[in-house]
Amino acid sequence: MALRRSPSSTCAGSWTSGASFMRVATAISESSSIHSDGLYRLTKDMSGMGLDPMSHSILEPAPYKEQPWAEESETLLQRNSMQITPSEDKVPVVESLSSPQGSAEGLYFSDGRRKVDYVLVFHHRRPSSIRSRASATVSHDRLSIVSNGNFAPSVGSDPTAGRGSIPRVGAGCVGEVFMELGGAVGNELTEPADHEMHLIRQEFEANLLEAGLEIERDREVKAHGPSFTRLHAPWPVLCREAEFLKIKVPTKTSYELKEESGFGSSLNTVWRKMNQPFQPKVPHQDQERTKFLTHCFSRDKLHLYNITSKDTFFDNATRGRIVYEILRRTVCVRTCQTIGISTLIAKGVYDASFPLHDGDYKVIRHLEEKSDRQVLHDEWAKYSAFYKYQPIDLVRKYFGEKIGLYFAWLGVYTQLLIPASIVGIIVFGYGVATVDTNIPSLEMCDERLNFTMCPLCDGACDFWKLSTACGTARASHLFDNPATVFFAIFMSLWAVLFLEQWKRRQNSLSLSWDLTGIEDDEEHPRPKYETILLQKRQRNQKNKKKKKKKKNESTIEKLTWKDRLPGYFINVSSILFMFGLTFSAVFGVIVYRITVSALIAMSPDPETKSNVRVTVTATAVLINLVVILILDEIYGTVALWLTELEIPKTESNFEERLILKAFLLKFMNAYAPIFYVAFFKGRFAGRPGDYVYVFQGHRMEECAPGGCLIELCIQLSIIMLGKQLIQNNIFEIGIPKLKKLVRALKDKGSAEKEMEGERPPQQWNLDYALAPFEGLTPEYMEMIIQFGFVSLFVASFPLAPLFALLNNVIEIRLDAKKFVTELRRPVAVRAKDIGVWYNILSGMGKFSVIINAFVISFTSDFIPRLVYQYTFSQTGTMHGFIDHTLSYFNVSNFKPGSAPWNLQQGNITICRYKDYREPPWSPDAYMVSKQYWCVLAARLAFVILFQNLVMFLSLVVAWGIPDVPKTVVEQFKREKKLLVEVFLREEKEKLQLIQSLFSKDANLRPASHTLHPGQGLPIPGRYSTLPPLPTQGSARDGGVPRVRCRAASFSQFTGQIPPSPRNENENSRHTAV
Repeated sequence: MALRRSPSSTCAGSWTSGASFMRVATAISESSSIHSDGLYRLTKDMSGMGLDPMSHSILEPAPYKEQPWAEESETLLQRNSMQITPSEDKVPVVESLSSPQGSAEGLYFSDGRRKVDYVLVFHHRRPSSIRSRASATVSHDRLSIVSNGNFAPSVGSDPTAGRGSIPRVGAGCVGEVFMELGGAVGNELTEPADHEMHLIRQEFEANLLEAGLEIERDREVKAHGPSFTRLHAPWPVLCREAEFLKIKVPTKTSYELKEESGFGSSLNTVWRKMNQPFQPKVPHQDQERTKFLTHCFSRDKLHLYNITSKDTFFDNATRGRIVYEILRRTVCVRTCQTIGISTLIAKGVYDASFPLHDGDYKVIRHLEEKSDRQVLHDEWAKYSAFYKYQPIDLVRKYFGEKIGLYFAWLGVYTQLLIPASIVGIIVFGYGVATVDTNIPSLEMCDERLNFTMCPLCDGACDFWKLSTACGTARASHLFDNPATVFFAIFMSLWAVLFLEQWKRRQNSLSLSWDLTGIEDDEEHPRPKYETILLQKRQRNQKNKKKKKKKKNESTIEKLTWKDRLPGYFINVSSILFMFGLTFSAVFGVIVYRITVSALIAMSPDPETKSNVRVTVTATAVLINLVVILILDEIYGTVALWLTELEIPKTESNFEERLILKAFLLKFMNAYAPIFYVAFFKGRFAGRPGDYVYVFQGHRMEECAPGGCLIELCIQLSIIMLGKQLIQNNIFEIGIPKLKKLVRALKDKGSAEKEMEGERPPQQWNLDYALAPFEGLTPEYMEMIIQFGFVSLFVASFPLAPLFALLNNVIEIRLDAKKFVTELRRPVAVRAKDIGVWYNILSGMGKFSVIINAFVISFTSDFIPRLVYQYTFSQTGTMHGFIDHTLSYFNVSNFKPGSAPWNLQQGNITICRYKDYREPPWSPDAYMVSKQYWCVLAARLAFVILFQNLVMFLSLVVAWGIPDVPKTVVEQFKREKKLLVEVFLREEKEKLQLIQSLFSKDANLRPASHTLHPGQGLPIPGRYSTLPPLPTQGSARDGGVPRVRCRAASFSQFTGQIPPSPRNENENSRHTAV
């Protein structure tokens, strides 16, 4: 590997042999490890800056043993003696010490000491059978190592100088070092695209080394298959990034959470004892009453933090998040992008990247010895733990705040479904208890009243008796009774109570999870946005030929609405088309119901005729269910495609737009059939003698004699239960298991061939075989649609909360099992709340008030009964209600051909139909009667009254329940006060230390410079300066003192000056509040 200086570098002197500036240690082991220190010193010396950005103090890990430089340089220059594969000679390599027994289940490097914090995976692809020799031979390439901020920009560099210079990233100039790489694969033939990706990986990993990460690659050479690159973040990198990301860490100061006294304390004690069997067995659960103060990490305040071990101070989730932040901002010049790993995965350079799980979840150990993954599997991800609370703090610790908030929200939603289910059962029980005393149902079932009804279809259908619909009337009363109105009001208030309770829970978690005051992380542009922006810049660069316009090239920093206009147009047109498709599916089912009803009515079997409504309704709902499930999958894919066309800049913008599109399409898909039955069915059917016809003489369908509410109940229950059952059991359980089985069968043949001579699979092999994590949108979407079933049309189906509760009890364990055992570990992402989902829930809660008001008013018979009882009934009871709601029709007024063909009811002159119309003997025959207008006015008045009453009560509930619990407010104030005391104490000790340093300095001065007694000690202030400190580690750098980039701080003195006596034996400061 030849090294030469870039013309843009500002190195003062010429370079000599490698022995003067590079230090690389090698050792033969089964894995090659790349240490960041070698390349760090290499780039430092090449840049000519001579600046070390961080002193080798507590921040630097213990150095590894190194060979003498003469042996190392000889080993470096003689490639064959190193026994390194051709793919590993592009960057300085430091072999890690082999430790066969120290791998710790594949969670560490081969030395058994350094954790694997992140894994990058790429595939060796099989070479093509036919290749040209020209495509296989590749000329020598150069690798550019670009500083990502550790070095100052070069001065006076010439961008045009040098042969084949690589374009720089950003506007600033940085020192570049070109390494002649030679043939990438020696004499082996490779595809040009594979070779280019190989070089991109080389450059990207070199930049990761420059950022301070340590890398280990697979030692063995594979002809094809996955290859793994393991990443480790040493202590200095963790400290640097934790300070950049403002990660809150525990300090040494702790306090006891305040407990209530008196009667409240006794109640809390009793409640805790009752809840004990439902608590998960989590290690260190007894320390919940003690809380450590937290503060944003700072390298200047290491003495304040409770650092017992550098290896465990940052947990695995935090370490993975830190490495991911480095990965996503690391520059790779060959891709012409400003973003790292996301772009490379999108371009196929890498196949995947993920942090590792904490070992196998099946290992049986004692509770204290279990890893977090094993505890989550045993206490959370098993169906046998369905009765236990979720270990939500452990979920957040393992998966991050975003996933923790989802499961916390799902837990609150499921808990509040319990009272809703109890009230729904009571309402349903009231309907069962009063069905035998309900007067309208008894009148419909009474054969002595002899109500002869008009035919249900033209020609083939005969007249029929109303008593044959007795079963439908009795079933309708189970859901359409006075208690339904109360339940609708209750569920509207329940939705408000749920949102308020979640806000309180969210604020409590924000305090306990240290989410208060966090800032949104800086988001990098998405790969597709960067690609399109680059293409736009290139087009503009070609079009601009004048020199004056070249100055404006740098102003193209973002895409405008003009660039997104085609995507917006396709979005609007596609969404309208999807709406049309949904309405077409609903209309197709309507046509099915009409035609099948006519066909069954022509059947000679009287039993078949009597069950025509139940048969048609049930089969139509099943067809609706299948259509909804199919369109759900289609709409999910279409929403993703449409969002990509909009070219959102960041991932958060992409996620919000995707959620809104998917919710809009899936909402219409799931609720369109229900809206039709609730508000449109039977409204436009007409009357006997003047029916509305569609499709060659088919009559529009009408509601059953008992009303459309029972059909709405059937529709809602079958769609809700079927959707939950099929999606949970087939889509979420069956399909993943089927994919896993197919993958296992596919890999079985190749695994048997390679079984001999291979070690057991490591943790990264096992995790790579898992499914990738694709976000929480499907999980939230499923619950939001269910929330709509529970809240929007709950007046027609009081048992909906009960079935939702049963589903969610299984759903929590199903999702937990999926996250723990079937998905790769996601990156721990910070989040303050559940985002746009809360706005959707709030909107659906307000919308449910209007929907339930219209369902009670226009779909059920509640308002007509009230109007009859208090306006038209002579006795003030419900006797005669059925006769009041049925109008008269003279059969002689049938249109030609629409009268029944075969009369089996004898000579009938008058038939009845459900409507408020004038009788045929009235001067205004068949016109709507005054009863119709009275009922309509009462219905509209009820909608207004119901809506305003519920909205007012909702405001009262929201006002009466504070968003932040009182205990949380007090705890927040207490923590803030204690934190101020800690820093004031630190400043006081720092001032005393500085004064002691000045007093020592004054005693060491000559007598002529001693201070007089009245003169006093110099007080450090704006004109005082701190004395220079002796630097350590200068012998290792050839006697040159190491310069610290940042200002001196109190942490620099703590290693040399003994602490104050009162803190001498104090491991942590404990304050009882």
